[in-house]
Amino acid sequence: MTSATPGSSHVKEQMVGWAFKLCGLLSLFVTVGIAVVLFAEAAHFFGEVSVVEFLFGTEWTPLFTEKHFGILPLVLGTLLVSAIAMIVAIPLGILIAVYLSEYASARVRRSLKPILEILASIPTIVFGYFALLSVTPFLQKIIPGLSGFNALSPGIVMGIMILPFVVSLTDDAMTAVPHSLRMAAYGLGSTRLQVAFRVVLPSASSGVIAACVLAVSRAVGETMLVAIAAGMRPTFTLNPLVPVQTITAYIVQVSLGDTPAGTLEYRSIFAVASVLFVLTFILNMLAQKLRASFKFTYA
Repeated sequence: MTSATPGSSHVKEQMVGWAFKLCGLLSLFVTVGIAVVLFAEAAHFFGEVSVVEFLFGTEWTPLFTEKHFGILPLVLGTLLVSAIAMIVAIPLGILIAVYLSEYASARVRRSLKPILEILASIPTIVFGYFALLSVTPFLQKIIPGLSGFNALSPGIVMGIMILPFVVSLTDDAMTAVPHSLRMAAYGLGSTRLQVAFRVVLPSASSGVIAACVLAVSRAVGETMLVAIAAGMRPTFTLNPLVPVQTITAYIVQVSLGDTPAGTLEYRSIFAVASVLFVLTFILNMLAQKLRASFKFTYA
């Protein structure tokens, strides 16, 4: 069998390199194309609606006869549900990651990892009906004033839904901490609990924070769960017991086909989607910065 010549190997390497570059450029063009479409349509919307009213108004009724275009109720509903999800996902996710990284045996890790992957693969619409038909009735027995549609139930279920995301990234960050740090702490007489929470977790803090930021981005962009269980009432409130509407839920509501294309109501979804795009873009960039800092520390 004849071996490949150096010239042919070099050509193959160049072709592979160009293929990777094309894939990267394709993802860049898709992102730019989405941004152009969103902001172009949003510009038509802001030609008829004041930017100040849109950003600082507290009433959102674009589908009513008396129209108001203040996006703050949608933003507040999105942040409220996401905050509840983070309260559930971040502490529980970090604790599970600490157990997997510092306490669990190899056999236990092999058993728990597939379970977390199965949890991550469940469709979000299933989580939505679980929140509406199971979690909400259960919570109503504990909280009598809880509405049938509310922010609390989908927030809790969303926290469970994104739990594998937090666990996986946090576990990766803790596993990347050099083993020598653990051995040095044990040599000084530290217990396993002290090593986990005073040495490993602080050393992996950049990666853990990046995991939390990416989880927030995932929660902010969630659609079907909140559309089913949170309600479709854009309420300017921080009360988790009443119905709220998120940015994504409004996009679903208008995109069902009842609103004629080209109208101001139809264009409002592009203005709302632009806000969501900017918010998630900022969160993802922040997470990438933190992950880069983490990689630099342990390279």
